[in-house]
Amino acid sequence: MNGILNVYKPKGPTSHDVVNELRRKTKERKVGHAGTLDPFARGVLVIGIGRRATRILDLLKGERKTYWVKMQLGLVTETFDITGQVREENECDKSEDEIVETIMSFEGEYMQVPPAYSAKKYKGRKLYEFARQGKIIRLSPRKVTIYRIWNIEIDLPFVSFRTEVSPGTYIRSLCVDIGYKLGCGATAVELVREKVGNFLIEDSVNPFELSSEKIHEHLIPIENVLKNMPGLVLTEHGKRKVLNGGHPFLEDIDRTVGDFKKDQMIKLVSKDGVIIALAKAERNSSFIVNLERHGRNERIAKLEKVLGES
Repeated sequence: MNGILNVYKPKGPTSHDVVNELRRKTKERKVGHAGTLDPFARGVLVIGIGRRATRILDLLKGERKTYWVKMQLGLVTETFDITGQVREENECDKSEDEIVETIMSFEGEYMQVPPAYSAKKYKGRKLYEFARQGKIIRLSPRKVTIYRIWNIEIDLPFVSFRTEVSPGTYIRSLCVDIGYKLGCGATAVELVREKVGNFLIEDSVNPFELSSEKIHEHLIPIENVLKNMPGLVLTEHGKRKVLNGGHPFLEDIDRTVGDFKKDQMIKLVSKDGVIIALAKAERNSSFIVNLERHGRNERIAKLEKVLGES
């Protein structure tokens, strides 16, 4: 098997539980995901099955994500969600207008601290492993982007909303930050990941309810997943060179696919349409014409990952 599976992770299992379930059913060792989803949360988990598919997961981790979250104002837990031990219980005396204004103030960029109970790694270990040993690691804040917030609904002490965010954004931390700005604290009580890039929750499948045959039917070829990604079509010589780890030069290029800028990640494709590698462009696509005109056989892209043909 080789392809991407749009998985619906139910509430309860970890992301690793999903990976293990798919390894067991497909008998495929190379299975991974493009970003953890908390056990208490449900929704889209993008899974790669097979060597070629797992090698593009880092690329898919960079996609924007959309969530629906319900938080409880006045409640603070150690894990930033309802599964954790309660640390504070406060009254929230803010008006609905003040709550909405505070939530909307988080649109844009802001510095966010990852939760101590999370899968983010510190010195090679996941933060929750330290936390379970009583060692709370506080990482430095990092810049995240809240692209938009909408559908705010208030039924105190509960508030729900939808938000589209940059990769690496923790919705639990966002809820906590909103709560502290309101002065009463908050914790996430429900969380649904509705979208990752072009992967929608309505198209996702529950891996615990699928047979191995059905899993195969729902696999999306990586050529379909990356169909809108710009890149280069290689000559036969260029294909062999790239498969052996060589960087593509002008003489290895048959034609360009779409427009791209220098330093942009692009795909390298064989003439029969198979994506065989990912690379970082070292020239703008428009500049390649000038190289051809002047007969300058320069390097076009730096090879990043070889996917192979099958």
